[in-house]
Amino acid sequence: MNAAPADQIRLLDVQDLDVRLQQIAHKRRSLPEHAEVESLTKDHAQQRDLLVAAQTEESDCAREQTKAEQDVDQVRRRAARDQQRLDSGAVTSPKDLESLQREIASLAKRQSDLEDIVLEVMERRESAQERVAELTERVAAVQGRLDEVTARRDTALGELDAEAASVTKDREVVAAAVPADLMKLYGRLREQQGGVGAAKLSQRTCQGCRQELAITELNEIRQAAPDTVVRCENCRRILVRTADSGL
Repeated sequence: MNAAPADQIRLLDVQDLDVRLQQIAHKRRSLPEHAEVESLTKDHAQQRDLLVAAQTEESDCAREQTKAEQDVDQVRRRAARDQQRLDSGAVTSPKDLESLQREIASLAKRQSDLEDIVLEVMERRESAQERVAELTERVAAVQGRLDEVTARRDTALGELDAEAASVTKDREVVAAAVPADLMKLYGRLREQQGGVGAAKLSQRTCQGCRQELAITELNEIRQAAPDTVVRCENCRRILVRTADSGL
């Protein structure tokens, strides 16, 4: 393949721009904010789960407290009715009086037990409410941190994307001036060789594989016409000759 020396030099410019695009892509993937966002997102989800569990516990305690208080009221009303019957003198039979008094005493015991339950549930509910308040603050704090890091990451990504867009435009301009067949070869080699398809020959060394060329290979390159596209015998990349090639 033949290409004007100037076109081969332009190919190095294309390579430099491609390397820059690779660097930008790597930096984009490697932003420390990615790990921070992932970590904070997990932390936020965990705290949210704990908050939901605490809210559920508080809600369960609230229903349990309401039920216990209703039971207390029911027992209290029944005891009040029995006490009213007792005080009214309507019950005159000693046996009935004894039975009524036993029932009033039993209801008083039942009421006391239920009130203890109400107090115990209230204590658990208060503890759950404190837990809800604590976790609500924690979730808000993590969310605030997550929002901050996400905004910082998005800003960094925006700057890198803008830089990549600028470099891509420059590459399009330079690549358009390189012969299509040379660009095709370069593209194929670049894909095969980890992103580097063309390298400068500098001081008798291929800058693609960093190997010094053998004397026989150097002699062949010296004898090649300036417009001949030469390749490195070691890595097979396109070798571009320049003033400092050492030929």
